[in-house]
Amino acid sequence: MTVQWHRHTHPYRSPPPRSTASTMARAPAIFAAVILAVAHLASADYRSQPSVPSFPTSDWTDGSATFYGDPSGLGADFGGACGYCANDIVSMYSTYTAALSTPLFADGNGCGQCYELRCVKSPWCNPGSPSVIITGTNLCPPNWYLASDNGGWCNPPRQHFDMATPAFLKLAQRVAGIIPVQFRRVPCQRSGGVRFCVQGNSYWLLLYVMNVAGAGDVYDVAVKRYGADQGSYVPASHNWGITFQVFAPFGNDVGLVVKITTYSSPQQTIVVEDAIPAGWSTGLCYQGSNNFY
Repeated sequence: MTVQWHRHTHPYRSPPPRSTASTMARAPAIFAAVILAVAHLASADYRSQPSVPSFPTSDWTDGSATFYGDPSGLGADFGGACGYCANDIVSMYSTYTAALSTPLFADGNGCGQCYELRCVKSPWCNPGSPSVIITGTNLCPPNWYLASDNGGWCNPPRQHFDMATPAFLKLAQRVAGIIPVQFRRVPCQRSGGVRFCVQGNSYWLLLYVMNVAGAGDVYDVAVKRYGADQGSYVPASHNWGITFQVFAPFGNDVGLVVKITTYSSPQQTIVVEDAIPAGWSTGLCYQGSNNFY
């Protein structure tokens, strides 16, 4: 099991989504850089859990794409509305990210989903119309002052991707500005297990659930103390983006087990037995051993 330390700030693209802005203002913002730790369980029974079926690839759909942010494609502004900080972007998603228009963002349920995009029907498409796979890590908010066919590219019901610049340039030349694309959902390929960053206090935990394979998204989370019976799971509620809150005095003398169910159909569930080790502390991140593979 890997313990991750990093400073976890929560910047937003401007303007932030109304539903999450007040939460962000109140949310603590302390996580720190990456280290390793030994696994906290001597038993490895959880490592032999059966694999889950692969998430299916969808059909191609028409959409559009632009680019935004720092030309490097890295930094805090690429993950704010979902809850990813700059270090999360670098360590898990690199420059292959996009802010999603409202229908794709789906009130934060689209965070972590993976898409394959290809440029079509534009003179600015790169030769051969190569495709690129991105992760949805942000919201591209509507601009109601502009028409949806003249600058308001993220206005509903448009299915639009505001991409990190390096990812966009894999598809088309910068001069294009906006391009028509075809896109499809694809399984997310992740390295290692699901990652959990922990905030809150002894009676309230705020979990940032990241590095999710398969569907990439999360709909339902439940937490129990390691060794407790199956009826001891405490359900968590969706706070915003990739964060889920649970109200219970768990204590850190033993580790925490996290059960995760995906948002997209077909929904799948896994149990991460070694999600959070004994001696855990808020302000730190931990990585379990399994994922949606």
